[in-house]
Amino acid sequence: MTDTPDRRPTPEQLLERVEAEEHFHRRGRLKVFLGYASGVGKTFRMLDEGRRRKMRGADVVIASIQPDPSPQVQELLDGFEVIPPSTALGGPMIDVPAVLRRRPGVCLIDGLAYANPPGSAHPQRWQDVEDLLAAGITVITSINLQFVAERQQQVESIRRKSVDDSVPEAFLRTADEIEVVDAPPEYCVVRAAQGIEGEIADPVLIERQLSELREIALVLAAEVVDHQLESYLRRHGIEQVYGTHERILVCVTPRSNASLMIRRGRRQADRFHGDLHVVYVEQADLSGADRKVMEANLDCARESGAHVEVMPGDDPIDAILEYARRQGITQIFVGHSQRSGWTRHWKANPVERLIMGADGIDVRIFPHETASGTAGNGQEPGT
Repeated sequence: MTDTPDRRPTPEQLLERVEAEEHFHRRGRLKVFLGYASGVGKTFRMLDEGRRRKMRGADVVIASIQPDPSPQVQELLDGFEVIPPSTALGGPMIDVPAVLRRRPGVCLIDGLAYANPPGSAHPQRWQDVEDLLAAGITVITSINLQFVAERQQQVESIRRKSVDDSVPEAFLRTADEIEVVDAPPEYCVVRAAQGIEGEIADPVLIERQLSELREIALVLAAEVVDHQLESYLRRHGIEQVYGTHERILVCVTPRSNASLMIRRGRRQADRFHGDLHVVYVEQADLSGADRKVMEANLDCARESGAHVEVMPGDDPIDAILEYARRQGITQIFVGHSQRSGWTRHWKANPVERLIMGADGIDVRIFPHETASGTAGNGQEPGT
């Protein structure tokens, strides 16, 4: 009979959970309205959210609004208290000290990606928002997809126009709620007549561009939701074995069919807009040839855009499972050669251990390659 592992949290883990929970309750909530193209109505949706919260009794103020609002936006603006922006440094910026003195329950901030004038406490507006959140003030804000730093190159290739300002995706992942603002049907008709950014007038091309931008925005929103899930599980000490999108873990060794496994993993991750992780648990006493193969395998992983991790570990299976749980892996790709001979009847099979330990995680097994490129019968150390 096998021993049941002791899963009781350590004192350090309990302290970490308490501190995370206290930080969560001290910090203000962040809601982001994400638009995938100009004119989809982010500002209107942000103000309408503020209006509804105000009707429910929340103390709501506006700290920034973009210039020249539409008549519909102006009508909503008339119902709010506005804290005027500061112009002391030559340009408009959120008057953070005034907001902190006022201490509203909710602060509406339009145009999250604006840069502050030189000499400001922070160079970017999103950093001002962090100060408000740290003070316990809930912030509702808006941003266009083209201003998300890590998505800019992809969006620019679609829009054919670049922007200077940006907000790091890591900040958006801290949002408690994110909402993609869809374009109304008439938006496509207007843009078809005018052309996106005044450059393109082909309605078919415009619809395809909008569809591509919308897909990017939805994937980003899903990743924010996934981060919310991870944060909740960590605060409550729940072991995570799943995520809201696929996370593929490829385990490579000198003898694994690494290139095939990485290609398959990359294809699977891209298909489901997921992440690819490649790990190698270091083995002692590798030959010079094996070290060269291992470096080539890791280079292949890096070229594929995977998250690459080289880990020490006396027990490769334990190291792989611990990494998989920590990263919320959904699938594990591992190499294996069927052990032959009398030893298989009494010696534990590492891959069987991996499958038994990977509760809730799919495990895919790939045959090892010999030097000739065919599946081999030799046992791979540690897998």
